Amino acid sequence: MVWHVSVAKEDMLFGGGSRLIKAVIFDLDNTLVDFVRMKENAVEAAAEAMIDAGLKMPKGEVKAKLYKIYEKEGIEYQKVFDQFLKEELGEIDYKIHAAGIVAYRKAREAALVLYPHVNLTLMELAKRGLKLAVLSDAPRLQAWLRLCYLQLHHIFDFVLTFEDTGMRKPSPVPFRKVLSLLKVEPSEALMVGDWPERDMVGAKRVGIRTVFARYGDAFGTKESGADYEIDDISEILQIIDAEGSKGPEG
Repeated sequence: MVWHVSVAKEDMLFGGGSRLIKAVIFDLDNTLVDFVRMKENAVEAAAEAMIDAGLKMPKGEVKAKLYKIYEKEGIEYQKVFDQFLKEELGEIDYKIHAAGIVAYRKAREAALVLYPHVNLTLMELAKRGLKLAVLSDAPRLQAWLRLCYLQLHHIFDFVLTFEDTGMRKPSPVPFRKVLSLLKVEPSEALMVGDWPERDMVGAKRVGIRTVFARYGDAFGTKESGADYEIDDISEILQIIDAEGSKGPEG
């Protein structure tokens, strides 16, 4: 584990003056769920299925054009196959369209998995009495679908998505909202995420200490700017111990 802590902060954390952590806030995609692998597998399967159904185009070109639409419309865009077929064929061929959707959904579900030790870590945090929340820029329905599919929907006290505030990270608005819902001060929370420019920057703006999930980093980040960096989600428990947390009383 990499500990990015200044000397002054180390004295505060380990010298008897540490503040208790009462809540842990998690990003969803690439922090709890391996979203990048899921998306890659699903797009690959959809491209192959559409070609099998009669689309005359090399698989690499299909994938490139689908990702180009995602780049423009957002990675969660739900009409990607409609738009792709209209642009390439001038209309929607529903045989090709349906084949792509079915293959995409099957591959997505097969690849939608938690990172190692997520369940164990979340259960241990809950057992210690810490409040848990998800703070995601994903659309509300898609976030809940992923959480329910992975049977995580009962473990979090709150799940806050883009539609709940209308603002995306690193805006301080969603961070302040989740703190309000959890009824904790910024100094009593940790933010765990994989995207420094959104998760770390946004949390720091409101005074929340930050944990960079290096295991989910898709950008080859060199400097995260986080207070802590972890290679496995279970290392959060060591951070909680170092911060002197016993969880909220009552």
